[in-house]
Amino acid sequence: ELSDIFYIGGTKVGALFGEAVVISNPAYRQDFRYIIKQRGGMLAKGRLLGIQFETLFTDGLYFEISKHAVDLAMKIRKACEEKGFAMQYESYTNQQFPILPNELVVELRKKYAFYTWQKVDEDHTSVRFCTSWATDAENVEQLLADIRAFGV
Repeated sequence: ELSDIFYIGGTKVGALFGEAVVISNPAYRQDFRYIIKQRGGMLAKGRLLGIQFETLFTDGLYFEISKHAVDLAMKIRKACEEKGFAMQYESYTNQQFPILPNELVVELRKKYAFYTWQKVDEDHTSVRFCTSWATDAENVEQLLADIRAFGV
């Protein structure tokens, strides 16, 4: 089941780095730490990274901080959908994956940093826009204006 294990990102809310791995199925918890260690994924002082999440999960701080990133991402999503661009995934997080005409991707590359996710067809590419606690709302507003102006 996909929902048995999920990740909660920390960098979008200002954590140094890391993700919290949430294992809701007890069957997967049993040897999880040992498997990570065998695969070289366990940090020597990894518990110190956990302190970030303990703090972030206290008194709703994580949600308070991430609200900025998610709100801006939803604005990007809305502008793309209003322009008629489909989304690669149904994401309600700080990451959005619109399918854009290649001409628009080329134009946006001149001003913005974003990730090319995958080629959809000869004329369209899905991209990843990712916002964080530090994303400047004015920059997003300019991106929205550029998306809205495409083809006009």
